[in-house]
Amino acid sequence: MQARQAWMRDESIECGVAPLDFVGMYRRSSDPAGISKAMRDVLGLTCDWAAQHTSWSNALRFLRKSIEDAGIIVVINGVVGNDTHRPLDAEEFHGFALVDEYAPLIFINNTDYKSAQMFTLAHELVHIFIDAEGVSNFEQFQPSPHDTEQFCDAVAAEFLVPEKNLRKVWNRFSNNIDLYQDIARHFKVSSIVAARRVLDLGLIDREAFFEFYNHYLGDERRKQAAGHSGGDFWNNQNTRIGRRFGAAVWHAVQEGRLLYRDAYALTGLKGKAFDKIPEWAGGVQ
Repeated sequence: MQARQAWMRDESIECGVAPLDFVGMYRRSSDPAGISKAMRDVLGLTCDWAAQHTSWSNALRFLRKSIEDAGIIVVINGVVGNDTHRPLDAEEFHGFALVDEYAPLIFINNTDYKSAQMFTLAHELVHIFIDAEGVSNFEQFQPSPHDTEQFCDAVAAEFLVPEKNLRKVWNRFSNNIDLYQDIARHFKVSSIVAARRVLDLGLIDREAFFEFYNHYLGDERRKQAAGHSGGDFWNNQNTRIGRRFGAAVWHAVQEGRLLYRDAYALTGLKGKAFDKIPEWAGGVQ
């Protein structure tokens, strides 16, 4: 990841791209609600942006694209490089952020539950806004013992489920049998994120949260045990390499500023696989 980021930084500087002014814009002493609003402003999102999507998975894809469009490299991968025999361990980390004013990078561990990835993506985005690199590991979605991680959790939660909005609709859902699922559908987040947010605001106690959490985790493990296909190869490259990074490498090769051999090394793609980048990177001419 460092090599990829270093190349992107040099490429941006060489092409005269201005540094991203939102990198390090805030500090941990800032108001979480203020940072979450700034994040939405930078991404061009309204306060109820997620409600415009039909599901949280669609909202997740839209959020990833919005972050990339803002100038951040987003990589989602579940193996070391392209080696399917070397999977990453979701128990070790969920994601991390590498801060740079020209080429900030967010990495999401794709072996983690899909339902947790939106929170991780928002959490790592906060790291970039406060200029604090870090590795995220949300043990049972509980607060980290580290102050910076706690702060990033708070901002990410406010970004995804604004307190004011949740309290406004709480009475509508509080007595529902499917409480967390109903809140999740309203805010277009996963039910585990909804449950964690309700816990954070003191609307339920820890016992209620863990009762739901353990049941939810069991369902997720059963889904994983049932197995699933690896998905479309080209869509996987879109997430594994990152749309913005793939497009930049492709353009550099076409303009003669980067050798094919170096492009192959940066992307892990060769020959026809590399030539497919315009089809999945989007916006590549």
